Amino acid sequence: MAGIYIHIPFCKQACHYCDFHFSTSSGLKAAMLQAILKEIKIQSAYLQGHTVNSIYFGGGTPSLFEASALSNMLTTIDSAFALAKSLEITLEANPDDLNLNKLQAYKTIGINRLSIGIQSFHDVLLRYLNRAHNSEQAINSIALARQAGLDNLSIDLIYGIPIANHNKWVQDLATTVALAPDHISAYGLTIEKNTVFGRWHQQGQLKLTDEAVIAKQFDTLVAVLSKHGYAHYEISNFSKPHRYSRHNINYWQQGHYLGIGPSAHSYNKKTRQYNIAHNPQYIKSINKGVVPCKVEFLSKKDHINEYILTTLRTKCGCDLAWLKQNYDYDLWEIQKAYFNELINRRLIDLKNNILLLTQSGQLLADKITADLFII
Repeated sequence: MAGIYIHIPFCKQACHYCDFHFSTSSGLKAAMLQAILKEIKIQSAYLQGHTVNSIYFGGGTPSLFEASALSNMLTTIDSAFALAKSLEITLEANPDDLNLNKLQAYKTIGINRLSIGIQSFHDVLLRYLNRAHNSEQAINSIALARQAGLDNLSIDLIYGIPIANHNKWVQDLATTVALAPDHISAYGLTIEKNTVFGRWHQQGQLKLTDEAVIAKQFDTLVAVLSKHGYAHYEISNFSKPHRYSRHNINYWQQGHYLGIGPSAHSYNKKTRQYNIAHNPQYIKSINKGVVPCKVEFLSKKDHINEYILTTLRTKCGCDLAWLKQNYDYDLWEIQKAYFNELINRRLIDLKNNILLLTQSGQLLADKITADLFII
């Protein structure tokens, strides 16, 4: 199982919370498309021996590209890699970019999963986040996607927004379950340093949402979506039956993946590589036939940490016996005192030698994982 991720580094405007690599200038779009097509060819041996089960157009805002541009990328991928017959092809999209003709064109070229960045159904919150769409466009985008025949829909939501009260979050969830998307990714707002929110926070102009409020909103999220038939299969991800994100599961199961485009990451179990996060430099290097990336060779320690990081996020949990068998690493014995503390605080469970975060523990996943890492 392997996946290909294509990073489209353009957005209409900068959301106040986002620290992903992108540009709000479209001047290099044509050159970027050609560079991405060239990188696909250059990287054709990276996944040799593996069948690609998923292709994911992320960003940035891939829906700024017309279907013809994406079709060129898919055709080039098809000629360079072994693709599964049942291929998941996901496109991230913003509601304001979508219309029926465009969505029908996406479906025609093979897009069979749409991930719509909605974040909230409240206009006041969308403006605060500096999103380019409004609530009406958010709701209409789902109806238009279904009308176009795109029947595998995922939406993104954000909770823990400083100016939002709990009732707004409850209303967002009510709207969500009424629209019945197949998959939901819900993220607690994090304040990143190099963002508008990060600068506001540093200047004392933004007060962080209280941890108790975030916990309440997370608990409400889990309760509401579970009641309506969504499986909570990863900390931030919920799915109707058979609608899991195949692409993301590949990440969490440490499958091979290739990242194409500026800032994209790749992993083949031996190395991890990171493309440069600079559009002009990326294009210039690719045009010379060189992928501008940093390569990190993975040690035993890196593999163990990677396994802990990814498995603890999922409902399958961290298999302590597998770690011991494959890496001769007895995580339980080494962390016994800390594990007993976490169990007493009801942050983890241990079932059949599988370590699982409880619902309360999931809110502290980053800290718990970091505490378990080999330094």
